Order: sequence, then structure tokens, then C-alpha cells
Amino acid sequence: MKLSSQAFGKTKTGQTVRQFTLANGFGVQVDILDYGGIIRALWAPDRNGQSADVALGFDSLDEYLAGHPYFGVLVGRCANRIRGASFELDGVRYQLARNIGPNHIHGGEGGFDKVVWRAQPFHNERAVGILLTHHSPDGEDLYPGALDTEVTLSLNDDNELRIDYRATTDAPTIVNLTNHSYFNLAGQGTILNHVAMIDADAFTPMDSSLIPTGALQDVTGTPFDFRQPTAIGARIDADDEQIRLGGGYDHNFVLNGTPGTVRLAARVSEPASGRVLEVLTSQPGVQFYTGNMIDAATTGKYEQVYPRRGGFCLETQHFPDAPNQPSFPSVVLRPGEEYNQATIFRFSTEL
Repeated sequence: MKLSSQAFGKTKTGQTVRQFTLANGFGVQVDILDYGGIIRALWAPDRNGQSADVALGFDSLDEYLAGHPYFGVLVGRCANRIRGASFELDGVRYQLARNIGPNHIHGGEGGFDKVVWRAQPFHNERAVGILLTHHSPDGEDLYPGALDTEVTLSLNDDNELRIDYRATTDAPTIVNLTNHSYFNLAGQGTILNHVAMIDADAFTPMDSSLIPTGALQDVTGTPFDFRQPTAIGARIDADDEQIRLGGGYDHNFVLNGTPGTVRLAARVSEPASGRVLEVLTSQPGVQFYTGNMIDAATTGKYEQVYPRRGGFCLETQHFPDAPNQPSFPSVVLRPGEEYNQATIFRFSTEL
């Protein structure tokens, strides 16, 4: 296994950004930026051993700084949407940034996706990787409490890219961390022919603001039943209220199994190449998003124009709007507690 790094540009305030490259002996290579913890590129072989970059992103730092739909980023402090951009904790109402209409999304105007993280590369017998750390002071992005966060990204010879999240706080706060990579296992085109399995008996339906209503809905008989492998495009434009609201899939699935235990959450395959992505996680949910809002004029790496639905996301997470939904798994973190979650992206091929 190999690990290397190089300069990748400077932020508008003059901070140097570095790219770290992790590579194993089986053709998997991952490029990670210390800016936003971004997975910028991910090369994986097909059934014939030919590699392609299966992650959406950009060639330059300036393109990331100009704004984008969270390609590959590390999301925090609190991933996904919060209704009214506010929540109550221990009797105190906190107002966060309204950065998606009247609501809050993915940590706000600042957010962990715009931080230059402190990066420490490592190489051991099992894996190569980087440890990213960030101290978020009390009040940063209007969140209460100082938060110390560690995110470890590592690659092993089992073709597993593992992300371990850890956080502690000095005052009660909320935490929900995820990775927002967009994948296309063909390396180009749309993802409609990809075949997906999501191990979830229920999802959280949402209202017109794309925020969960608080209910859990059985997937049986709906376009959201991916318990058996199904082409992503088979029902993506179904005559269904939830599909219309999301413009396709942009929903949180309630994963089966025990939260806190790493288990298989989803499996996606691409028939032409034979590439397979399995997602394992300790989280209770996963946001399945099919790139419905990708601007058709978005030009990514290698001057490739990304089409609408040119990538899918499987954002392992606690449920959206959890701070305002007492029936959802809690995202509250208190002093003396430790936030710990893990997600694994495992690549393979099939005939």
C-alpha cells in the first residue's frame, strides 16, 4: 500500500490545501483533500481490471471554492436539514443559519465542508490513511459548545475505504457527521441503470420542504422498496407524491439491524462494468440521493459534463431534523460522552 501527498492550491485566505493519495495493491486509489475532508477522486477496477474514477468532483481547488453540491465533502456539525434552522436543547432555543430557504442544511454557511482540517497521514500493516482533526469553538456556525472532531479515512487491501468519526464536547450540543460523495460506478453517464439494494423496511416521508414529517413509512408497495436489487431508474419517475417532492430519490431510509453495530446498509452494482459498491455502517439511517438537482451544465473532472442524475449518494447518518423529532434517534452529545460512528465503502466486481 502507498501513501503520498502534494499541494492542491490555496484558499482565499492563503491557507495551503493538500491532497493525500491512498493506494492499495489491487487497483483502488483515493484522493482526499484536507479542505473539507473531500474525497476528490476514487479509482476502482472493473471486472476486466480497467480502472475508472467513480467519484464526482473537480480538478482544481478554485472550483470547489466557487460552490458546488457538496461533492465528496465531510458534512458537519449536523448533516441534512433542520426545520426552521432552529432547535431546543435543555430548554434553550438555538437559532442556526438559514441556508436553504427558511431551514438549515449540512452545518450552515461555514460548515465542516469548508474547513481546512489538520491532517496527519499514517501507514501501518493493515491500512494507509489520514487522520483529520478540527476544533470547532463554541458558537461556530451558531452551534453551542466547543466540539473536537477526529475523522479517520483509511484504505486497506480488502478494497475498503473506511471512515471513522469521533467527537467530544465541553457543553451540550448536536452532532451528525457524514460523507457526501457522489458515485457513478460506470465513471460517466447517468446512474439510472445501476442496481441498488437498501436494507431498510421503512423510510421517513417528507413534506414540501423536504423535511421528515416524523412518521416512519413501510416501504412495501412503494417506489422505496429496495430490499431486493432494483434498477435505480425503474421507479425514479413514478406517480408517487414522495417521488415528486424529491424530484426522484432524496430520502432517509431507516436501516435494519442494530444502530451502533457496523452492518450492511446498501449494495449498488453497475451491470456494464461489473463494479460493485457495498456500504456498511453503524448509523441508524442512510440518505439515498440520486443527483436530481445536479445542474446539467456542471463540468467536473477531465472536462466531463455531469448530467442530472449523474451520481448517487448514500449518506450514512442520523435522521434529518432529528433535533426537532423526539421519536427519532438522538443527535445530542453531552460532556463526558463520545460520538463514535463508522462507515465502510467496499468495492468489488461481479460477472
